[in-house]
Amino acid sequence: MWQLGSGTKLSDMKILVTGANGQLGNELHIQLDKEFPGSAIYTDIEELDLTDPKAVEAYIVNNDITHIINCAAYNAVDQAEEEKMLSARINNDAVKNLAIAADANGAKIIHISTDYVFDGTNYRPYRESDKVNPISQYGTTKRKGETSLLALSPEAIIIRTAWLYSSFGHNFLKVMLEKANTQQDLKVVCDQIGTPTYARDLAAAIVKVIQSHQWVPGIYHFTNEGAASWYDFAKAIFRIAGINKKVIPIPTEDYPTAAKRPSYSILDRSRIKATYGVEIPHWEESLSDCIKLMKQNGMLH
Repeated sequence: MWQLGSGTKLSDMKILVTGANGQLGNELHIQLDKEFPGSAIYTDIEELDLTDPKAVEAYIVNNDITHIINCAAYNAVDQAEEEKMLSARINNDAVKNLAIAADANGAKIIHISTDYVFDGTNYRPYRESDKVNPISQYGTTKRKGETSLLALSPEAIIIRTAWLYSSFGHNFLKVMLEKANTQQDLKVVCDQIGTPTYARDLAAAIVKVIQSHQWVPGIYHFTNEGAASWYDFAKAIFRIAGINKKVIPIPTEDYPTAAKRPSYSILDRSRIKATYGVEIPHWEESLSDCIKLMKQNGMLH
């Protein structure tokens, strides 16, 4: 049996996926069960409270965990402005608990972070080394989580992603499809630019990292290829789904929200491609795959 970069035999791996009920957690469930049958354990708040340090350490020790993929997050961006303590507990304190337990037991961590650690004032795709400057409580707590993790578990890998959607969970794609049935015309922001990212593609990239012969710690960026506004994304959803719906572009100022969002948050994906040989599809190609799957599963007619 060949060795992984982490020094763990493939057959001896025990992978803990936290936040397993979310869209990325569900996509990982499918891919890990296929690639590493019987090697993964999936938890959410019901099975493991990540804000309880003793519970986290006991769980990692008792289950001989070798790898942790932390998908758990407080990601209600606007609500976080009100629930500051709760968002900090989940996005920072829980990450600290995982880091301490992992470091004590020699487990490797892949932690999922966000484009919201940036302020959106860039003129080119953000690199991992670019200065962070979060402009929301959500972005601030996620950045604190990154800093805590790297301080306590220097061997960790952090993957920042953006604009995540899937056939699972709650996301922009599903909101647009629901609103298509209830609203005549849809107004969608046209001056925030990023990259819609299929959670299934991110899950595949994470699996590729775990399968790799090497483990190169640090921060990586992963989204699908290309760029779009939320308006472009909405237009593409309806076109690909075959739904005739008028979408009206509006500026951010016409759609006030509790939290500020970066106006430009395209991430540079060069590092993960060069280090792990990850191949990344264009966002429209992946959106087509997701909508096709939803139709096949009877989620969309």
